[in-house]
Amino acid sequence: MKYLEDFAVGQTMEFPPRTVSEDEIIAFARDYDPQPFHLDKEAARQSLFGGLCASGWHTAGMMMRMLVDNVIGKYASMGSPGVDQLRWVKPVFPGDTLHLRGEILDVKSSRSKPDRGVVTSRYEMKNQKGETVLTMQAKGMYARRPV
Repeated sequence: MKYLEDFAVGQTMEFPPRTVSEDEIIAFARDYDPQPFHLDKEAARQSLFGGLCASGWHTAGMMMRMLVDNVIGKYASMGSPGVDQLRWVKPVFPGDTLHLRGEILDVKSSRSKPDRGVVTSRYEMKNQKGETVLTMQAKGMYARRPV
């Protein structure tokens, strides 16, 4: 298990890539964002996206899965006080392979609760062409190493 003290300002993280399938785009959209350009190939072709694309919420969910599998799940995470910024920069299409990179911007111990602290991070997700598809700045709360 890793703790707050294991984060350092300037630290970068690269995550294993993830390829998106048409079936998962449609399944997510059916349950959570049932807009035509996420559900129907013909309607999507006629949309401003020019083809079926993932919901921005689906893209954010895939990023969250990458974070949990590679960082949050390996650290003493205590949740998050929130996201400061989330941008869907470009659409994600079936067959796109997503690459996520993160950077630690700030690490602060809590003054009122000395057993924890907050890490501020910036993330950028790119597709296989190197185009940015999502950016996020968020805070995570982590336990301090027990003494």
